Amino acid sequence: MHRRNFIKSLGALGLIATSGRAGALSTLKNDYDFYFTRLSYESGDWEVDERTPANILNSLIEYTTIRVDLRERVIALEDPQMLSSPFCYMAGHRLVEFNPSEKQNFETYVRSGGFVFVDDCNHDIDGLFARTFEEQMAEIFGEDALVKIPDDHPIYSSFFKFDGPPNTGLELNGWGDDLVHDYLKAIVIDGKISVLYSNKDYGCEWDYDFRNKRWLRVDNTRFAVNIVVYAMTA
Repeated sequence: MHRRNFIKSLGALGLIATSGRAGALSTLKNDYDFYFTRLSYESGDWEVDERTPANILNSLIEYTTIRVDLRERVIALEDPQMLSSPFCYMAGHRLVEFNPSEKQNFETYVRSGGFVFVDDCNHDIDGLFARTFEEQMAEIFGEDALVKIPDDHPIYSSFFKFDGPPNTGLELNGWGDDLVHDYLKAIVIDGKISVLYSNKDYGCEWDYDFRNKRWLRVDNTRFAVNIVVYAMTA
């Protein structure tokens, strides 16, 4: 299955080669290269970490030359419009149980070259969101579809350099388990990540006004830039 190329000319970005995801499902408007889609879904509390998208978009502006649409787009998973999104974000604490239309769109989007970043806001491994989301993935893509990705995976060096998934402060003192999750999981299609899955609760870690980054010793949203750049170029 071919990968998508959502950028009209990747070389024009000035940070990547021109061999991005091919076989476009749609073409973005000429005035931007990227927009952020949050997926809503019927079963759970998808409307979490409200400031995270704006923070990520700010980071893309600050560190890259990607032309971003500053608006977060909330699109229902069951809406065919989501199939044309260059990047989708899904999060929550509660039950994940796709209705038939949601399940069909999720599978179609992923198998057609889409990229979904899924973040468990419970920052645990055995909570309701984690259990039910992983059950949905097994039902759609097979029992062994979600795999741990190694610390040297290209997503950790797609823009900034990381030695593996950055930890979050929430993992040590939250109301999930008390473990630090030293891995991320993914569904890989044609050698590329199509679903990136985190139990680390990055959304809560990035849920602050982007203007407060000046108080941080190291900007903790840099890994979000890696995720987006990988999604657009791998």
